Amino acid sequence: MTIPAQEGIPSREDVAAAALLRTSTAVRERSRQLLDRARAGDSPWFTVHDDALGSAADVVVETTRERYPDGAIPFHSRWRHFEAGGVDRLGSLRDALPPEGSPDRSRALIDVVLVSVLLDAGAGAEWSYREESTGLVLTRSEGLGVASWEAFTGGLFSGDAARPLRVDAAGLRAVTVEKLGVVFQVSPVNPLTGLEGRVELLRRLGDALADQPAVFGPDGRPGGLFDHLTSDGRDAVTASEILGAVLNHLGPIWPSDNEIGSVPLGDCWPHRAVAGPGLTAGWVPFHKLSQWLTYSLLEPFRWAGVEVTGIDELTGLPEYRNGGLLLDTGVLALRDEDWAGVEWEVGDQIVVEWRALTVALLDELAGLVRDRLGADAAAMPLACVLEGGTWAAGRVLAAQLRNGLPPLSIRSTGTVF
Repeated sequence: MTIPAQEGIPSREDVAAAALLRTSTAVRERSRQLLDRARAGDSPWFTVHDDALGSAADVVVETTRERYPDGAIPFHSRWRHFEAGGVDRLGSLRDALPPEGSPDRSRALIDVVLVSVLLDAGAGAEWSYREESTGLVLTRSEGLGVASWEAFTGGLFSGDAARPLRVDAAGLRAVTVEKLGVVFQVSPVNPLTGLEGRVELLRRLGDALADQPAVFGPDGRPGGLFDHLTSDGRDAVTASEILGAVLNHLGPIWPSDNEIGSVPLGDCWPHRAVAGPGLTAGWVPFHKLSQWLTYSLLEPFRWAGVEVTGIDELTGLPEYRNGGLLLDTGVLALRDEDWAGVEWEVGDQIVVEWRALTVALLDELAGLVRDRLGADAAAMPLACVLEGGTWAAGRVLAAQLRNGLPPLSIRSTGTVF
């Protein structure tokens, strides 16, 4: 029997359904449903060409060897963008940050990487960022990464002028479109896609942090996740625990209309061909930015001496570089080539399906890449395949074929892509 929810209070069934969809297991399983359907020829949008998987793996292997000839492949994370241009930006703050190995340092590193990931949705082809200290001109993810790093070091996200190297609820709530636009060098000739959406996301983050002092502390700092997950002296966590904390405690920040009852689902979208129990039927979760954040939190936890296990429980990231790789290598093909000229919405069925196929096919591609490099999953988890890897290869092909543009055009809100 379904128990009706009281006004403003979600029912137990709603909460349970949302909890099921807030797992990487659900992301992987439901994406697989749509891949099986497409392989059976039942997708109205895509065909799957398995004979092209080998050549796609070859492209990824070639890119990986060029990027990491010594075979030492780091995790795919925001920290790679902070290193853009070969600049050791973290090292330059060594004396300003709390001592290495201290909880205060871990909180600061989680602060900066969390807010930077939330600002990492596509910048658009016209935007660039000039780093004053180096003269580097950076675009896309690297530009956004360095711009957000500079905003952090400049104290934009701190509510305490005496302690600029932190992020807190007061600082986030004070961010405006004008302030973020100035720091990100936005102008009529240097437009940034989804600027207003990014600011809304930061302000919602501030509200969520302030509303949960038991997790994020009295000042509402993202770095409170470290204390929350390592309470009682824990020296090991699973990647799924980190993702679960991100989804459960930061879920309310996502400005999406996708809900079960009154429970927000975030980056989770309806698709009529997907099966599931009860209220979860017809929903496909992705949680792209939340998983990207989880990948980006692996290093701060490890630097603090906390072991992170189960990394491969996370999925590949369903964004336009990984998805573009599959279209550009012919693993996926549009049933109508004219669709490449349409600007789609994030929730359109073709986009939901493209993202799901990307998640499922990345698992298969990862196995082929490891075989070619003579590595196993323990030595080369999916986080390293992505970094080596699929994301970079997708970018290279996009640059060669379309001046960097993705093969499908999606209207960005600044909060998903």
